[in-house]
Amino acid sequence: MTEDPIVIAGMAVEAPGGVTTLSRYWQALADAEDLIGPFPRDRGWPIAQVLRLSQDNDGWSTVRDAGGFLTGAADFDATFFGISPREAVAMDPQQRVGMRTAWRALENTGINPGELAGDEVGVYMGASWTDYGPSPSTVNEHNGYRATGMALGAVAGRISHALDVAGPSFTIDTACASSLSALHLAAAGIRNGDCEWAIAGAVCVMGSPGGFFEFSKANALSTDGQCKPYSADASGTLWGEGAGVVVVERESRALELGHRIYARVLATSVNHNGGRAPIAVPSAEAQERLVRKTVARAGIDAALVDMIEGHGTGTAVGDPLELQALQRVYGAAPDAAPLLGSVKSNLGHAQAAAGMLGLIKVLLSGMHGQIPPTRFADNPTTAVDWDSSGLRLAAKLERWDARAGVRYGAVSSFGVAGTNAHAIVAMPEQENHV
Repeated sequence: MTEDPIVIAGMAVEAPGGVTTLSRYWQALADAEDLIGPFPRDRGWPIAQVLRLSQDNDGWSTVRDAGGFLTGAADFDATFFGISPREAVAMDPQQRVGMRTAWRALENTGINPGELAGDEVGVYMGASWTDYGPSPSTVNEHNGYRATGMALGAVAGRISHALDVAGPSFTIDTACASSLSALHLAAAGIRNGDCEWAIAGAVCVMGSPGGFFEFSKANALSTDGQCKPYSADASGTLWGEGAGVVVVERESRALELGHRIYARVLATSVNHNGGRAPIAVPSAEAQERLVRKTVARAGIDAALVDMIEGHGTGTAVGDPLELQALQRVYGAAPDAAPLLGSVKSNLGHAQAAAGMLGLIKVLLSGMHGQIPPTRFADNPTTAVDWDSSGLRLAAKLERWDARAGVRYGAVSSFGVAGTNAHAIVAMPEQENHV
């Protein structure tokens, strides 16, 4: 760990179920709320066709009228950000949701977003293409705005432009590992002197139901409309949406400016599965190497990590392989019994934003000194021997005692294209208000 570590000094979140504040997000987690709802009826999706997939096509699994959808995805104060209403409609909603979430994260830090013009602030946002709007090759009323409106790079670029900041501006797409990849690159950017401080986050708003088509065909979609991480009852994943943003800077800067320190970023790591299996198949060996490297970079004993926010997609292939990797590192530590969970049980798999929603869950848990339950943990998968695994599923709200004034947590994210990401944070014991 460096003498002047990278810290998280602010954060904001947007999640299904109308969640737009940190306090509301924590309440939903602590109360094990189900934030899943029906398909949105205001996006022009062919919902009847989606729900008939298994009836109309052999070998496709049933799609339920369910997912973790943002209720305010279409809401946007365009004039506030200096954007015309016509241009705003042509913009990928991921740009809009990312902008407002980043703005709230800055305010949470104690930074006036309107006073940053010219500053070398980095913006690192995770996002993936989700097929919003008409094809750019057709003549329509959105022509002239589609080049920037559909550009993945504009998810970060819009934030930099709105704030008038001149630091690095990256949109990172490593699929479901995008969130923690963005955090990894933001911390590296600060260490390398590319920027003094940075905004790191991720966003996912589905522009079409394409993900449901893909996973129905692959028979990897939940058949009961729920995502059940690490559960024997899991039948596949369930798609969701969300956004999360954190503000990262040197600890000395945070202290100098009076910013609250939510956590030190002890270490982040990113790797790839390699080519020994099909690209979408996870690798327990690669995940184990990644976790071991991150623990070594953090400079701590793995036994200090009491909370693990896993990837936990609820798939028959992914969950057991992930559990093997976690068991070999965190479960093997003497006297260790970390609590494992996944926010996907509440709101589904938010894809590029999943890791950031998990990280903010860990940060809020550290603040409140409690580890929230993972839904459906009462019937854990039999793919591992839990009695000897050294791991425990978080089945109820549990007290989280600090170790010498610090709580240690870890977060994992694994992408469908083979990228893996892991982060370890250390949270100082503090008052639990946000």
